Amino acid sequence: MIEPRPAYPFAWTPQPWGAALHSARLDEVALHLFTTRDLVLRGPHSDDGWRQLAAAMGVKASRLVRLKQVHGTGVIVIRAGESRKEAKTDAGRPRADIVMTDDPTVAVAVHVADCVPLLLADSVTGAVAALHAGWRGTAAGAARQAVSAMQSHFGTRPVDLIAAMGPSIGPCCYQVGSDIVEAFRAAGTAHAQIREWFRPLAEGGPYRLDLAKASIDQLRAAGLDPANIDTCGLCTACHPSLFHSYRRDGVRTGRLAGVIRPK
Repeated sequence: MIEPRPAYPFAWTPQPWGAALHSARLDEVALHLFTTRDLVLRGPHSDDGWRQLAAAMGVKASRLVRLKQVHGTGVIVIRAGESRKEAKTDAGRPRADIVMTDDPTVAVAVHVADCVPLLLADSVTGAVAALHAGWRGTAAGAARQAVSAMQSHFGTRPVDLIAAMGPSIGPCCYQVGSDIVEAFRAAGTAHAQIREWFRPLAEGGPYRLDLAKASIDQLRAAGLDPANIDTCGLCTACHPSLFHSYRRDGVRTGRLAGVIRPK
């Protein structure tokens, strides 16, 4: 058994390249995975890693949709039966941090190295979404925006959504300054939420930021049933043998992925 053990209902699952995580509750609605550092997704051999991930999702490599993530709340929507319309980048990937689809021939993915990888699936319509939420995206309400976009594009009812959060940096390791607190405040975050998400280490900072808690609270405010929101409880910075971490390893660190596909 791989250690550490993730929180229920998450479990380790063997893949051809090594270990991955999945949520048993999300399994009932959509195919998905959260990768570990066993799969190389950045650097000279990353194309092979992304091809392996597409194969694990049962789609062609060309049907695994990735993003040029920009730490915002932009949304890419891929509808079944429609051609992809994307805001192109130099790398040929859409500039956004939220991607969603109802097409079972498409898998959608986000990549992280401390930020929150969040996967959503509609238990009624089958539509799914993947989103990347660092502190900037969280301050801008990325989780709320994803739910709202699923409502608009797929008729999703928030109460029908299942949410799963993969490994991200925990408040045990994520120290930020008062400037980040002020950025959340300037974005309209309520004082009560500031107190919940930021815990001061000393008078005036620094603070420990709980990114996962912030996304959980945003999902609940958007109408999700708290019983349908799962987090694996694993900190990327605490487990160097399993996860990449920007805060721990710097700019050269690799990437982890959260990927999901409608059944």
